[in-house]
Amino acid sequence: MSIVSYELRGDIGIVRVNNPPVNALSHALREGITNTVNAARDDASRALVIVCEGRTFIAGADISEFGQPPRAPLLPDMLLAIEASDKPVVAAIHGTALGGGLETALACHYRCALASAKVGLPEVKLGLLPGAGGTQRVPRLAGVAAALDMITSGAPLAAARAADLGLLDRVFDGGDLLQQALDYSRELIAAGAPARRVRDIGIDPASAPAELFSQYREKLARRARGQLAPQHIVSCIEAAVSQPMDDGLTTERQLFMECLQSPQSAAMRHLFFAEREAAKVKDIARDTPRREIASVGIIGGGTMGGGIAMNFANVGIPVQLLEISDEALQRGLGIITGNYAATVKKGKLSEEQAARRRQLISGTTDYADLAQVDLVIEAVFENIDIKKQVFAKLDTICKPGAILATNTSYQDVNAIAAATGRPQDVIGMHFFSPANVMRLLEVVRADKTAGDVIATVMQLAKAIHKVPVLSGVCYGFIGNRMLGHYGREAQLCLIEGATPEQIDTALQNWGMAMGPLAVGDLAGLDIGYKARQGLTEEQKGDPKTYAIADALVEMGRLGQKSGSGYYRYDAETRARIVDPAVMTVVEEQAQKYGIERRAFTDEEIVNRLIFALVNEGARILEEGIAQRAGDIDIVYVNGYGFPAYRGGPMHYADSLGLKTVYETICEFRDRFGEKNWTPAPLLQQLAEAGRRFSD
Repeated sequence: MSIVSYELRGDIGIVRVNNPPVNALSHALREGITNTVNAARDDASRALVIVCEGRTFIAGADISEFGQPPRAPLLPDMLLAIEASDKPVVAAIHGTALGGGLETALACHYRCALASAKVGLPEVKLGLLPGAGGTQRVPRLAGVAAALDMITSGAPLAAARAADLGLLDRVFDGGDLLQQALDYSRELIAAGAPARRVRDIGIDPASAPAELFSQYREKLARRARGQLAPQHIVSCIEAAVSQPMDDGLTTERQLFMECLQSPQSAAMRHLFFAEREAAKVKDIARDTPRREIASVGIIGGGTMGGGIAMNFANVGIPVQLLEISDEALQRGLGIITGNYAATVKKGKLSEEQAARRRQLISGTTDYADLAQVDLVIEAVFENIDIKKQVFAKLDTICKPGAILATNTSYQDVNAIAAATGRPQDVIGMHFFSPANVMRLLEVVRADKTAGDVIATVMQLAKAIHKVPVLSGVCYGFIGNRMLGHYGREAQLCLIEGATPEQIDTALQNWGMAMGPLAVGDLAGLDIGYKARQGLTEEQKGDPKTYAIADALVEMGRLGQKSGSGYYRYDAETRARIVDPAVMTVVEEQAQKYGIERRAFTDEEIVNRLIFALVNEGARILEEGIAQRAGDIDIVYVNGYGFPAYRGGPMHYADSLGLKTVYETICEFRDRFGEKNWTPAPLLQQLAEAGRRFSD
């Protein structure tokens, strides 16, 4: 069957699209629709219906064409051909109409959809904006405020909500979409309905005062700090209000091209592809059988264990939560109840939905109740000996073939697996806190982990709406191993002359979600302090990298939980307040270690912290801990607040040029010593060859 086919059924022309798997707007598809609509002007049809085969309407642009020379007809040309038809054109939507797919529907004169359909303009998630009329047509149909919300968030809308906003004209509860679209078209013909064009709808300037746009820009400056596309979207919607349609389309196209050619969009498109690649395991066949996961046990009902449990309940998988006592169990179940209540309060779940999910989580204090579950995830205290004891016990209780997973964020998964008689069934599943919110899941492959276990967990991660990245075994895996070097440089910059506020502000202005010291306060400075107590002096490393943190903890400054850490915190608002007492501690520790403090530039702070990540990432890549550079980027963007518009640490290094990164690290080596700043061999090799990590 051709990508676009045409059938005349009575007096209605059916334009049928069939471009598997998601009917992406490839050149062939654009050309087919344009030619078909133009040819239909002279036939016996009185209306046209555009309908798609497969599981979805047009789901968006063909992203593989980005960066290639444009080929006519471009999407705007196709849409103008649809809009110019003198015969009413009806879009019949099922599945998703996203990006260029929704823009195609908006260029049609009428839109109908199944109730299960969703529509949206997600371009902002790729550092782009709708470039084929989306920013001009949505405000004309849905209003300016709704257009701002919809397009700057990129979130899809359910069909019912889209109809309420005026984006859809008719919603069908179910049944045969094509037949209902034909019936709807006949209604339009009988009523003498014209070819109604969105461009002819005016926008009342009074509904979009200047302060609406300025307030929205301020909100985006906080929510999408440093990002180009959201602010350009506001400019496009302003143009929809203040300019004629054709001028607005010109403005939109100009700003779309600015976004498309920007480093930000290149970075976000890199992440789009990297996320899909990360789910693939290089040495495991795609058709490897998966084990069935119909029930899950979780050991440890604290904040982490409860959050993990919610992931499974949210997709209908029952969970047994095990704790050491009834008191601890009830506390854990209470955390889960509170989490669901907060979600209901935000309007993201109904009471009935939350109740159904809570009912899927039951509690126990008896390991025997885990005998028949398909997967057990251990989420106990981060102590290797305790974890070994748990796994030895699971080995005697769990059924053959059950997957035994540890949520450890640092420990040796090989050593944990060795505590069982079935190391092939043991794997790491490192969730990030809060586990019911954070998208990243590090899947840690031990030496003896079976291929079907890895394949099962990678697939399961996607089923519970996580982004899985495979890691080999090393201390801290991918993310936390790199984080140690980032944290080291933050501490050294602090003791050498910077202030907590300067360090955090420099990293936040660069794009990180939070600065490293503010993150320490949020997590609790006592966590690292307690972990260091179990280490030898050699294992602790250079005392300059933890002396300030230890001194603060010993003063009772544990971070937000105690009201003070690197900052003081307002008891009610938790607002961060610079505290001169901290600088007294910093200066005392600098004097103790013979450091003459000096002035720092923000550029040096950023380069030391970010290049420390890059250098260790290169070692991780070289050692085979990560499968590919893009996997490291996915870890850092989804787990550590790295700005998506910079593409992750490895892509960022590529974008700067590895020669520049390598030379800067060599300068740091010469200034600060080889111990912390010996360039990774892979980085040196690639830099000297003029290559990139992505190669």
